[in-house]
Amino acid sequence: MKKIISFQSCSLLVFVSLMAGCNHEEESGYGDLPSPQVTILEVSAKPIEITEAFPARVTAVRVAEIRPQVSGIVQSRLFEQGSEVLEGQSLFQINAAPFKADVDTAIASLKRNEAVLKRAKQKEQRLQPLMNAEAISRQTYDDAVSQTEQAMADVEQARATLERRKLDLKFATVEAPISGRIDQALVTEGALVSSSDSNPMARIQQIDKVYVDVRIPASSLDSIQKALRSDHDKGKQVSLIRSSGEPYHLSGNIMFSGINVDESTGDILLRIQVDNENRVLLPGMYVRAKVPFANYSNAITVPQQSVVRANEKAYVWVLDHNQKVHMTSVALGELVNRQYVIHSGITANQKIVVEGMERLTESAVVEAISSQVVTSDQ
Repeated sequence: MKKIISFQSCSLLVFVSLMAGCNHEEESGYGDLPSPQVTILEVSAKPIEITEAFPARVTAVRVAEIRPQVSGIVQSRLFEQGSEVLEGQSLFQINAAPFKADVDTAIASLKRNEAVLKRAKQKEQRLQPLMNAEAISRQTYDDAVSQTEQAMADVEQARATLERRKLDLKFATVEAPISGRIDQALVTEGALVSSSDSNPMARIQQIDKVYVDVRIPASSLDSIQKALRSDHDKGKQVSLIRSSGEPYHLSGNIMFSGINVDESTGDILLRIQVDNENRVLLPGMYVRAKVPFANYSNAITVPQQSVVRANEKAYVWVLDHNQKVHMTSVALGELVNRQYVIHSGITANQKIVVEGMERLTESAVVEAISSQVVTSDQ
């Protein structure tokens, strides 16, 4: 009987102890969930330039096709193929003998007409006193004056013909119209050339400066023009990169945009002028041009993963001084390297949540496990 009473007493003591333990857990809050752990970033404002790379083609600033201005046989080539030539440099020599003969003929014709003019003037001078004395008719004197004027016109015509023949003689030496690099000769010695030929004798391209033509979507033109207006010096700078991604260490200035939109592609031409002193860029090459789309002096950027979208709006979780989070609406700008530019909604030095947003609710207390700074350096 004593053993039974002792067992019941022990059971009662265990039950009371368990109830007391449960009450102690409820009073101490042991059953509450811990605060969510999140990763916090502190945003800051810094200058940022947003660019986009487009395929582009290099073209020469000036291209001159060397064509003869007279007909004749090519006697010699006076340049090295693929070399640099200067404006006015002799390139080809056409047989000049026929043109020299034409010049001599024109000189003789001029002298003959000058002699005729001299006789006509002398006759007019002799007849003038006779006409004043009414020894000859007025008609006779007028005819003499007319012959003098006609002789003067013949002299002028002969002089013009002589100048033309001299030009033909000069054109027998084909000169470079511009400075630049000359391509291969397209005619050889002994070839008959004419001013009406469809094919040139050679081509010269000026490549100390080149154009880089970029085709961009017409919808992007407003952004580019806005970037140019915001920074007249830096905004016009365009850097070039190779197809491998390595830079050319060359930059150019945007000259103008086209006025026509390609109906088939919706693109518009953007022309860039680049200094090419070392002849690194050659006409016809394909490169990539980094065109500025926007320049911000104090831009705030946030990681793409920190942006929450709801009801066609964008939000970020902002941490206040009491370690509470609040969902804040933001206006998004460009997305660059997985960073959104923020136009409005948050300011510099605010802290936002970038990881651990799944368990967040409005005004929830959180525990920050790390802290970094978001910069706008791209």
